[in-house]
Amino acid sequence: MIWRGLVLAGLLTASGLASARVTLPMLDAKQIKASCDQALAVGQARANALTTRQGNILLDWDRTAASVETAVGPIYVLAYVHPDKAVRDAGEACIVAYTQFETSLYQNEALYQRVQAVEPADAIDRKFKQDLLNAFADSGVSLPPAKRERAAAILTEIQSLSQQFARNIRENDQTLSFSGAQLAGLLATYLEQRGVEPGGTLTVGFDSPDYAPFMRSARDEGARQRYYTAFNRRGGAANLELLDRIVQLRYEYAQLHDLASFSDFVLKRRMVGGPARLERFLDEVGAVTRDAEAGDVERLRAMKAKDLGKPLEAVTLQQWDRSYYIEQYRQQTAKIDQEALRAYFPSLAVRDWILAVTEGQYSVRFVPADVPVWHEDVTYYDVVDARSGELLSGIYLDLFPRDGKYKHAAAFPVRGASRAQDRLPISVLVTNFDRQGLTQSEVETFFHEFGHGVHGVLSRTRYVSQAGTSVERDFVEAPSQMFEEWARRPESLALLRQFCSGCPQLDAEQIERLDVARRLASGMRYARQHLYASYDFALYRGKPRPAMDVWKQMTAATPYGYAPETQFPGAFSHIAGSYASGYYGYMWSEAIALDMLSAFGASVINPQVGQRFRTLILARGSERPAGEMVQDFLGRPPSNTAFFEEVRGQRSAITR
Repeated sequence: MIWRGLVLAGLLTASGLASARVTLPMLDAKQIKASCDQALAVGQARANALTTRQGNILLDWDRTAASVETAVGPIYVLAYVHPDKAVRDAGEACIVAYTQFETSLYQNEALYQRVQAVEPADAIDRKFKQDLLNAFADSGVSLPPAKRERAAAILTEIQSLSQQFARNIRENDQTLSFSGAQLAGLLATYLEQRGVEPGGTLTVGFDSPDYAPFMRSARDEGARQRYYTAFNRRGGAANLELLDRIVQLRYEYAQLHDLASFSDFVLKRRMVGGPARLERFLDEVGAVTRDAEAGDVERLRAMKAKDLGKPLEAVTLQQWDRSYYIEQYRQQTAKIDQEALRAYFPSLAVRDWILAVTEGQYSVRFVPADVPVWHEDVTYYDVVDARSGELLSGIYLDLFPRDGKYKHAAAFPVRGASRAQDRLPISVLVTNFDRQGLTQSEVETFFHEFGHGVHGVLSRTRYVSQAGTSVERDFVEAPSQMFEEWARRPESLALLRQFCSGCPQLDAEQIERLDVARRLASGMRYARQHLYASYDFALYRGKPRPAMDVWKQMTAATPYGYAPETQFPGAFSHIAGSYASGYYGYMWSEAIALDMLSAFGASVINPQVGQRFRTLILARGSERPAGEMVQDFLGRPPSNTAFFEEVRGQRSAITR
C-alpha cells in the first residue's frame, strides 16, 4: 500500500496519514439502499464463484466477507446513530437484507462442501475452517429443505423484531415534568443545565444524563417512583409482545436443530460450554451475592427508616430507592458525592486522558483528523504505531446524547482487520455522557467502551472474519472490564491533571475514598447482575413463558419485590438482541478480567505487560480460543478468586 514505504522510513506525516487513511462514507437514505444492494449482489456473485473453486478457499471467502463488510459495516452504525430518521430506517432495512444474505450463504450446501474440503495450512487456518463449519451448522445447512427454509425465515424475523425493539426505545420521546418539592435534593447545576428557573418546572426524558442524576439525588420518594416506573416502561407494551415473539422464535429455532432449548443452542459455542456449567456458575455467584446483598439492603433500609422517622420493621427498601440510598451511603461513609465528581472529570478532558493512557499502555498514538462525520459532536482519530509509525486503524467517538440516537454505550466494530488483505480496521465508540463531566461509574464506562474500541483497532488478524471482538461472547467483555481498572488506580488517575490544569485534582485521600465508595453496596450491584443473568437464562433455558410472568416471579423473590406497573423486560435490549442467553458473560468475563490484572503487578502503568497483552490478546482476535490466549498471557489457568473478592467488596484497587 501507499503508506508502507513511509512507515519503513518512520516518516508517516500528516499527508501520509491522509493518503493511507480509510474512513466511513457518509450516505443518505437513497445511497444506503444502492450501496447495500450492490454490495450484497457482488457478495453473492463472489460466493457463487467459490462453489467451483479448488484448493484452499479461505482467503477468497474472507475477501468476499470483507467486500460486503466494507459497505454494510458503515451502514450498520449509521442505522443506530444518524440524526436523520430516513437514514436510520434505510440502514435497518439493509441490516435485514444482510441477515438474509448471510443466512443463504451459510445454508449453501455447495459452499459447505468446499469448506469441508479445505486442507488448512496452519493453526490459524484450522481455527478459521472450524469457525466456518460451526456457522454453517448453526445456520441449518444440514437440515432438511423445509426446515432449512423455516430456519432462514426465523433468523430474518428475529433480526427485524430485535431492530423494532431497539427502535421503540431509541425513538421514545416521552418526557416527564417535576416541580416544587419534587425537585428537592437535585443539584443546582443539574437544574440550571436543563433551564429550570427558581420555582420552575423540570422536564426530563430517558437519556442517562437526565435519569441517573435524578435517581441518585431526588429526595422525594414519589418523584423517584414516578420516574423509575416510566423509565422501566419506556419500551412499552409493544416491546413485551416483541420479546415474547423473539423468545418463541428462538425456541423454535433450537427445536429445528433437535435441541431442548435456545440456551443449549447458544452455549455450546461459548467458553462456558453448555447450560450445566452455566447453572453451576450462577449458583456459585448467587451463593456469594445473597449474603452480601442482604447486608447492604439492611444498611440502606435503616437509613430510609431514619429519614422517614419510622421503625425499621415498617419500612421497605423499594427499587426506586436503590440509587438514592446507595448515593447517601457513599456520601456518609466515603464522603464522596458522585455529582460533585463531574468537576474533577470533565468529559473532554477524560477523553484526552483515556487516549493518553492507551497510548502509553499499548505503544500507539491517536492523531486527530478532520474527516466527514454524521454529526458535529463526532471526532475521529488515526491510530498509529508509536514505534514504527505504521498507520494501524481509525476510531470515531460519538459521546453525547441526541434525539433518535442509540441510548446505551457500545463500540461498533464496523470494519475488521486483515493482514492478508492489507485491511485497516475501524471502530466507532457510541456513548450518551453528560457534556460537562462524568461520575465515577461513567468514567469506568468510558474506559470500558474504549477498551472494546481498542480491541478492534489493534487487531492484526490474518482474516477479517476473526478480527477484533469476534471472540467468544463470554470473553468479549474481559479486555474492556480489565481496562476499567485504569479509571481507579492512583498511578493512572495522576495523569488526568495533564489534560485539565484548571480542574480540581484528586489527592491520595480522595482516591482512597473513591475506592471505598466503589466497593460500598457491591453486594447489591452484583446481585442485580446475577438477577439479570439468571432471568436471561430462565427465559431461554426451557419452553417459552411470557417474559413479564418470569420477571415478576423472579423479582418477587428479591429483597425489593416486583415494582408495580414496571415492564423492565420491554427495555432489556441485550436479551432481545445478540446477548440472548449470554448476559451471564458480563460476570464470566469479569472473573477473567480481574485475574488478568494480576499480570500487571503493582502498577497498571506497565507498557511491557501492555505490549504482551496487545500481542497475545488484542491483536489475535479469535484466531485462537479465548481460554488458550488467557492461559498463555497468565502463564497458568485462570482463577475466580479476585472476582469473588470484588463481589464481596473486599478487592481494593489501591495497592499497598
